[in-house]
Amino acid sequence: MLQKLMKKDQKGFTLIELMIVIAIIGILAAIAIPNFIQYRKRSYNTAANSDIKNVYTASQAYFTDHPTDSIQAIFHDGSGDELFDYGFRPTANVTTTVVASHQTQSSFQATAYHGSGDKTYTVGVDGGITHN
Repeated sequence: MLQKLMKKDQKGFTLIELMIVIAIIGILAAIAIPNFIQYRKRSYNTAANSDIKNVYTASQAYFTDHPTDSIQAIFHDGSGDELFDYGFRPTANVTTTVVASHQTQSSFQATAYHGSGDKTYTVGVDGGITHN
């Protein structure tokens, strides 16, 4: 009966061929997904690193215009909104804070991390960036 429904020249894939294609796709996905996750985490960490560089640059520009102010003048509410005039634009999900015990230009220290990243970046008065 099945032979009556099929025409003579009709061709198709066998079950084995389809299973091999699915297996190959599965192997490729198993390789690609962990790499993709690592790339995303690296991009989150890069965003935090970029923000800490920008906070340092903007705060130094601020201190050039206001040499007697403390860092609390910039981060009085923790947002750093006063640095917008000096070029700082925070990245979404990156938290930037100034270490409370380092509030003057000569002892400036700030940290930044992305909520989905795995590194915290710290910048000191000399502009050197470290991470942990």
